[in-house]
Amino acid sequence: MSVIEIQEKVRLSRPTLYRLLETLAVHGLIRAHGTPQRFSLDYGVGQLAQNWMAGLDPVAAGRPVAERLHRETRESVGLFVIRGHQHVCVLEFPSPQVLSMARGIGPMDRLVPGASGKAILAFMGEAEIEVILRELPKDIDRKVLRAQLTQIVKDGFWVSRAEIFEGGVGIAAPYFDHSKRVLGSIIVFGPTVRFSKEHIVSTTRLVVEAAAELSAVLGHTSPRQAVLKPRPSKNAPPDNARTARPS
Repeated sequence: MSVIEIQEKVRLSRPTLYRLLETLAVHGLIRAHGTPQRFSLDYGVGQLAQNWMAGLDPVAAGRPVAERLHRETRESVGLFVIRGHQHVCVLEFPSPQVLSMARGIGPMDRLVPGASGKAILAFMGEAEIEVILRELPKDIDRKVLRAQLTQIVKDGFWVSRAEIFEGGVGIAAPYFDHSKRVLGSIIVFGPTVRFSKEHIVSTTRLVVEAAAELSAVLGHTSPRQAVLKPRPSKNAPPDNARTARPS
């Protein structure tokens, strides 16, 4: 923009405006170029944005998203954040229905089993995934788990059955920060008796949308996550909860 165009927007005197532009240029936030002189944003603005995004709190940002998901589904909703090779529940809104399930806030759990952990694990770096797989109990089938993680990356969510609670269903999707790094997951879970195929489809859509919204608040831009078409019938075969943990 030219000085005249900027002045029309900010309604400052010409001397004051020039002093401010000079200060912004010294700090690398804007740069001047061309004749007649025009101004544009400089790299310093990107640094400011990065610092601001890095300071965003997933818990504070996720609370209104999780609360709305709780109202929409009337099921238990949890928000998880990753901590090393584990994850911890930092927010939980129990279902208001008589028959309900709750995990509670904290402590930290492994990323396997459960939809909340697998939704995170699938989007971690390959080196980290290899380390985590080596640390898992021997009774977990790595080949089956690998296939599940591939499906999660493809679909953007995971539907588990009885992996944490006997007779329970969990539907989780990951959320990301501005650098496309997975930060955690958001999950809806409850008793199997309420989770018909139709209910799973509609709830999965809400979970995916909530995760995409939280990602956007944290600076992540991904058109793919926003337009995911949930396909729980492929993602969650009737016995998928037990295939990763054979008895």
